[in-house]
Amino acid sequence: MRRILIDEARRKARGKHGGGLRRVELPDLPAEVGDDRADDLIALDAALTALAAYDPVKAQVVNLRYFAGLTNEEAAECLGMSPATAKRHWTVARAWLYRRISAQESGNP
Repeated sequence: MRRILIDEARRKARGKHGGGLRRVELPDLPAEVGDDRADDLIALDAALTALAAYDPVKAQVVNLRYFAGLTNEEAAECLGMSPATAKRHWTVARAWLYRRISAQESGNP
C-alpha cells in the first residue's frame, strides 16, 4: 500500500501532471485548499526509508500502523511482539520521523 501511495504522490508531483499546480475540484472552494498530501507522503517516504535503514523493526511498525491501518495490538501480533513493545516502537518512530521531516522542511538534512 505504501508503494502505491508514494508512486501516486510522485506522479502527481511531476510537471507533466501539474506538479506545481493546486487542484480545486469545486469552484466555491477557497484557493488554499489543495493537494498538499502528495508532498507530505513523499517527505514521509524519504524519512521512513531512512528509519528502515536505522531500525527496520520500528519502520515495520509504522508501515503496519500508518499504511495498513492496523491497531497497536494487531501490529504487535503481526510482528510477534508484545503490545507494549509495539507501542514503544510506535512512539519512538513517530518522534524520529517528526524530527527527520522537520529537518527536511527547514533545509537541514
